[in-house]
Amino acid sequence: MSTENGAREENSGRSLFETKAAEGGSVAAAYKVFAFTVLVSIVLIWLYRLTYIPGVGEPGRWVWIGMFVSELLFGFYWIITQSVRWNVVQRIPFKDRLSLRYEDKLPDVDIFVCTADHVVEPPIMVIDTVLSAMSYNYPPEKLSIYLSDDGGSEFTFYALLEVSDFAKYWLPFCKKFKLEPRAPAVYFKRNILDSHDLVLAQESSKVKKLYEDMKSRIETVVEKGGIPKEIKEKHKGFSGWNSLIARNDHQSIVQILIDRRNPNSVDIDGHQLPTLVYLSREKRPQRPHHFKAGSMNALIRVSSKISNAPIILNLDCDMYSNDSDAIRDSLCFFMDEKQGHRTSYVQYPQRYHNITKHDIYSSVARVVHQIELAGIDGNGGALYCGTGCFHRRASLCGMKFSEDNRSELKSVKHEIGGRPIEELEEASKQVANCSYEDGTQWGKEMGLVYGCPVEDIVTGLTIQCRGWRPIYHNPSRYAFLGIAATTLDQSLVQNKRWSEGMFQIFLSKYCPFIYGHGKIKLGAQMGYCVYLLWAPISLGTLCYAVAPSLCLLHGIRIFPEVSSLWFLPFAYVFVAKYAYGLAEALSCGDTLKAWWNSQRIWLFRRTTAYFLAFIDTVIRQLGFSQTTFVLTPKVVDDDVMKRHENEILEFGSSSIMFTIIATIALLNLFSFLLGIRRVVLATESSRAFQQFIPPIILSGLLIMINIPVYQALFFRTDKGRMPSSVLWKSVLIVSLASLMPIY
Repeated sequence: MSTENGAREENSGRSLFETKAAEGGSVAAAYKVFAFTVLVSIVLIWLYRLTYIPGVGEPGRWVWIGMFVSELLFGFYWIITQSVRWNVVQRIPFKDRLSLRYEDKLPDVDIFVCTADHVVEPPIMVIDTVLSAMSYNYPPEKLSIYLSDDGGSEFTFYALLEVSDFAKYWLPFCKKFKLEPRAPAVYFKRNILDSHDLVLAQESSKVKKLYEDMKSRIETVVEKGGIPKEIKEKHKGFSGWNSLIARNDHQSIVQILIDRRNPNSVDIDGHQLPTLVYLSREKRPQRPHHFKAGSMNALIRVSSKISNAPIILNLDCDMYSNDSDAIRDSLCFFMDEKQGHRTSYVQYPQRYHNITKHDIYSSVARVVHQIELAGIDGNGGALYCGTGCFHRRASLCGMKFSEDNRSELKSVKHEIGGRPIEELEEASKQVANCSYEDGTQWGKEMGLVYGCPVEDIVTGLTIQCRGWRPIYHNPSRYAFLGIAATTLDQSLVQNKRWSEGMFQIFLSKYCPFIYGHGKIKLGAQMGYCVYLLWAPISLGTLCYAVAPSLCLLHGIRIFPEVSSLWFLPFAYVFVAKYAYGLAEALSCGDTLKAWWNSQRIWLFRRTTAYFLAFIDTVIRQLGFSQTTFVLTPKVVDDDVMKRHENEILEFGSSSIMFTIIATIALLNLFSFLLGIRRVVLATESSRAFQQFIPPIILSGLLIMINIPVYQALFFRTDKGRMPSSVLWKSVLIVSLASLMPIY
């Protein structure tokens, strides 16, 4: 006992977390010198464009102006990106100190899991996330898990009902053997029974059998398209569904499946189970439901009636917990005596378990997670990314930070007392109704902000502007793992939605340079804009992918000759960008091929998803369209999955995005071949070489990037190839573009 007391005294004054610079001083200084040389070269490029602009009536004048505007965009955007590279920090929590100091005073935690469609997001996947959340290495009597089902599906409810029984076996099994990860499907898939540990092998077989039986029952019910009458009669919760219920037209449904206050809510070892709640908020066709933001706000209110924990973790339904100590790590940032009272939320990076070896769709984004987001954190900000985020309830509900108002997480009292379940459910239904928010600040100053497809980003910004300090934590063991896009179309559609929503923020009153002025650091404002400006920067990329090729076809020079000194800044920026980008990617753990794949996806996103997002945002700003929300499927057929595992790009549809990709690929192929012909057959071949080698090199680089596109257009025979309609449309567009005069 004296040893324990001594350890407590020794740790009582030590911080629960540490912040340190990710790079040494000499490395940071060298980078600043490098950045300065790039900036000088960018300015010289601008100067060249202004000095040698073609006269009125000369061919290529407007193309020249377009290139100049593109280079202005690139230059200013590059300056903004430096804000996230000059002060990269790393957060290190000390959960052992937390346990020594506060083990008997740990706060309650509410965990929100959101789903919206049982077809796109299968119930068996959803319950794996729920089970991983129930299994944290944390006192179960302090945990409450809420599943928000925006699809209002009785299949999802049935799956959660099955979870309430299976959890009695799964939770003690996880804790007895200290399993990782604690999502059943993932654990049983990764772990072969260890014959050297007979006890583990025997219990694994039993629990796996229970899991497979549960999975079979759920899948059978879904396949049949209805819940059998005998199952419905066993639980009152099914009374919420009747023939009049539709996905977007139903009353609030709240069911407490496990009540941790009930002494009978225990697992097979007699230990308390966490509270488990099903919620499907009211939806009516004539009332806006605000997508995920509305779902989260309903969860905040419903949970306040049932558990009212001071800490909230929100998860997407496909993002299971991969580290059972993630709650304890996060609490280090909230409960630190000196700095914890300022912490609003702790954001973890989004990671995925289905990434191919070389990350064919560039979903991992290692540079973004290890450098850029950590760099924003170094500037006093951290992006709220919508999942894998621990929140302080008070900050999420609109409270402004004040040094005089320190909320003690370890002494929060609840008012639910001994109220019966039926009373709690009824009270919760009231706050989940459509009309509850009328005349309130919900969606404005309280909860998640409405009116934007990326409600998470704008909500994080408003919280920071109320004086709170968010934290970005990127641990070596991934805290959460989700499902990344397995087709190119899924990836591009997802990125279009993100970039469209972020550009809307930039054009709204929430623009960081306006809304955040005087409230957050300039570096944090710039860090936000690295992502908010994805859409407009696409214009420069599209211009560079098309204009040089067209000018090469028409014999118009738009770059300085190779022998000219003006060529040096172009060459230096080109080489420096790619050399530094490669070094940065490799230092973050990417392979060379993964980096090359990221260059391809970067081009695809900017010329399609971001460009279309720019157009749609402008149309919306003019009042001609409304915001929509598109769910990306989490399941694909076996053929698609096989091609994904073999790292073969999946096309397979006549999407306008694929038409743009194919058109740019064919245009650069034709211009490259005709450019080579022009140089070889020129009377003064050396002069022609000096004039046209820059666009030839650029077209050649784009051809190398687009090799999988040519394969999909001309050689592949599987269902993931480019449809012939895309090929003919692209050929027609390229032909017309080649015949048009260049101004």
